[in-house]
Amino acid sequence: MFEGASKSYLNRKSVHKIIADHAAEGDGLKRAMGWASLMSLGVGGIIGAGIFVLTGTAAANYAGPGVMISFMLSGLACAFVALCYAELASLIPVSGSTYTYTYVTLGEIFAWIIGWNLVLEYAAGAATVAVGWAGYFNRVMQGFGVHVPPELTTAYFADPTAHGAPPGAVHGLFNVPAAGIVLLLTALLVRGTSESTLFNNVIVAIKVTVVLMVIVFGAAHIDQANWSPLIPENAGEFGTYGWSGVVRGASVVFFAYIGFDSVSTAAQEAHNPQRDVPIGIVGSLIICTILYIAVAAVATGVVNYKELGVPDPMALVMDRTGVSWLAWAVKLGALAGLTTAILVLLYGQTRIFFAMAHDGLLPPIFARLHPTFRTPAVSQILVGVVVALAAGLLPLDILGEMVSIGTLAAFALVCLAVLRLRRMHPEIRRPFRAPGIPWLPVAGILSCFALMVALPLDTWLRLLIWTVIGVAIYVFYGFKHAKRLH
Repeated sequence: MFEGASKSYLNRKSVHKIIADHAAEGDGLKRAMGWASLMSLGVGGIIGAGIFVLTGTAAANYAGPGVMISFMLSGLACAFVALCYAELASLIPVSGSTYTYTYVTLGEIFAWIIGWNLVLEYAAGAATVAVGWAGYFNRVMQGFGVHVPPELTTAYFADPTAHGAPPGAVHGLFNVPAAGIVLLLTALLVRGTSESTLFNNVIVAIKVTVVLMVIVFGAAHIDQANWSPLIPENAGEFGTYGWSGVVRGASVVFFAYIGFDSVSTAAQEAHNPQRDVPIGIVGSLIICTILYIAVAAVATGVVNYKELGVPDPMALVMDRTGVSWLAWAVKLGALAGLTTAILVLLYGQTRIFFAMAHDGLLPPIFARLHPTFRTPAVSQILVGVVVALAAGLLPLDILGEMVSIGTLAAFALVCLAVLRLRRMHPEIRRPFRAPGIPWLPVAGILSCFALMVALPLDTWLRLLIWTVIGVAIYVFYGFKHAKRLH
């Protein structure tokens, strides 16, 4: 049954013709970006929701002040994957992201699994960011004297006894602000909202400024006693403090690095892809890793790590400094950055579905465009409603872990795709060649797997259930309707 599905495009059609067909779309792109521009693009893409949202979760629940080391481990894993990603992106510069790369190199069934898991990166990622957005929004409203009932700002499945929960925490019903921002941005996307380059640059500048403000102004309020011990003693189970907690923390904060693919997808516009792309990727990862470690140091130095398990840890840290204008600036800046992050993730999810529906793996409705707005309106609405429900019902830790495990699985297959393509077709001209083959992609695969293993068993069970559902959809629909090349 799966014989045809397991064959990639490479086995049905000349690989050179496929690469030429895809690359033809990018032949007209102006090569106007140097390594500095690519590095700036990477910094803007990486700094986002993870640093504002999940740093506190990882510190409070898993790593303590050792979350600084967690960021180092995640950054190293991302460096391996990003260089592999860059090779495929320069070779196959088309929409569809990891899904398309996998379809072309590993085949239909692997592409479906990756596409299905990318839902966890984009849709669950949007829900995760929305929960963080709601945390900052609630703190801003409290500053204006507006107090929304906690039952309406807490997820139904959130544990009121979890780390960082305030005394007397009540059981939540539905996180209304988190669901509300998702539905609002969904409505904007249905109408075809687009972000100008200027607007994007402004938001990137705001995000970077907020991070620097947390580091510079927060450093003056550090109590070094909060760093002792750097790695709290293990609580008796794997992943709760100790070195296993540091590794699990790395799995959770991996979310903070999602976005480096923005550099690799710009390979066709680089002056010298062989030089500029790796510099842009590695440079932006190094810069962001340093910033992340500094933010984690300040956060765990100003506030005891046990108190950081909240959706808005940076706002809490700035409140503790006692500088009111600084706290307000960070809260508003984080809200702006998180808003655009949700928008981009919701947009990206429907475009993945669009590519999958175009290949016949999903029903045509996911590729149907609105007659007036020319957007995949039905798909956007369906995604928006599901994401809003997830944001309203599920807590931050569950959402963040699902995003990480789904993305890590996808990234491991990207590394595998590079290995397979190098072995099958070493003669292809690659605008950018990842160094250290085969050891680099092998290191990427092992790093991703190690971070996946460090995640809780419950997260693996959720991934297994999610994958089973996805395979069932493929068996009963995707396999029969796939548009295969012969």
